[in-house]
Amino acid sequence: MAEKKSNFLFDFAAGGTSGAIAKTCTAPIERVKLIIQTQDANPKIISGEVPRYTGIVNCFSRVASEQGIAAFWRGNFTNVLRYFPTQAFNFAFKDSIKKVFPRYSSDTQFGMFFLTNVASGGMAGVGSLCFVYPLDYARTRLASDVGSGTREFNGLADCLKKTAKKGPRALYNGFGVSAMGIFPYRGVYFGMFDSLREKNPYRKERGLVGFASKFGVAQVTAITAGYASYPFDTVRRRLQMEAELPVEKKLYRGAFHCLTKIMKDEGSAALFKGAGANIVRGTGAALVLVLYGEAQAFMEKQTA
Repeated sequence: MAEKKSNFLFDFAAGGTSGAIAKTCTAPIERVKLIIQTQDANPKIISGEVPRYTGIVNCFSRVASEQGIAAFWRGNFTNVLRYFPTQAFNFAFKDSIKKVFPRYSSDTQFGMFFLTNVASGGMAGVGSLCFVYPLDYARTRLASDVGSGTREFNGLADCLKKTAKKGPRALYNGFGVSAMGIFPYRGVYFGMFDSLREKNPYRKERGLVGFASKFGVAQVTAITAGYASYPFDTVRRRLQMEAELPVEKKLYRGAFHCLTKIMKDEGSAALFKGAGANIVRGTGAALVLVLYGEAQAFMEKQTA
């Protein structure tokens, strides 16, 4: 029992730390991605108060000129605060859940080995989301603030307080579609990485070749996982943007209505707005996987 506790605590610390480092490094591109993804549900842009962003480069230049360079890290504290327990619980739960399933060989039973990894990764993602969703909501709202005028929220506490006035459920607006989306994302994210890692002929190398091969596997995994769940992510971000609004002012009546309205009014491609920036942001996700794996290898070497 003591050994399991120790492993869980290490997974919590290693997963959270690697996630916090990667998120801070990729905060600018992640903020740009969120602004582009949510602009069609942003009241300031809908009203014409703030002009639409026409692409990644336009968004980068306008944020820098209107809000300053430091604004690219707006909401990053909340993101790290959110991401630490999210990533930590994901990694810790995944490894714990994996022990419940039968062990399969990656060489002779690759199909079942892959499905087990997908299932454990998806279940870990849904479980962790239950704990950190209000922080995820706050991250979206703080990062999607646009223009050079008065900010909608003064920080994490102000965002949560104002939203909670509409009732605790407002903090979980979009949770259902998030849970649906997190399963394929985390399932592919962890399942594909664990599976492809076993097929990497250089996985045991400690030099540059070993690191590059691991990063390549992680990058393919992060991009694939991002695209697999991106429509779910767009819908949940749109719902989060109007969580504190009265019913009569909301654009969407729920997740399904949001999905169909986006497709009808903006076209199916709108579900992937910001996906280009998300590919670049995926470098951070890949970095998380590699750092976590290296930390595990280091600890195993120390305790051997």
